[in-house]
Amino acid sequence: MMTSVDTDLMRVLADPLRLQIVTLLARETLCSTHLIEETGAKQTNLSNHLKVLREAGVVETEPCGRFTYYRLKPDVIASLAGQFADLAETARATAENHVKRSCP
Repeated sequence: MMTSVDTDLMRVLADPLRLQIVTLLARETLCSTHLIEETGAKQTNLSNHLKVLREAGVVETEPCGRFTYYRLKPDVIASLAGQFADLAETARATAENHVKRSCP
């Protein structure tokens, strides 16, 4: 039973704009122009956040003419969700078994 969560991925997704981008990409594949329109972010700021998401393996790109489309990698999100589910199960078992460390 896993009891920890990928903290690097959590840091990546903790940024509000990156979380908004991930939420948008969960619904459809979008190019940076669409993402700028949807988020209101400046192009350079958006590009920096997309780079972080790409490097973390959260999104992948698809060139299409002069545009680049971004697609969410659902397995990464599913893995993180599974880690949280495992953590919740551990907490549930701990609570049911009244597990606590005694004080010195």
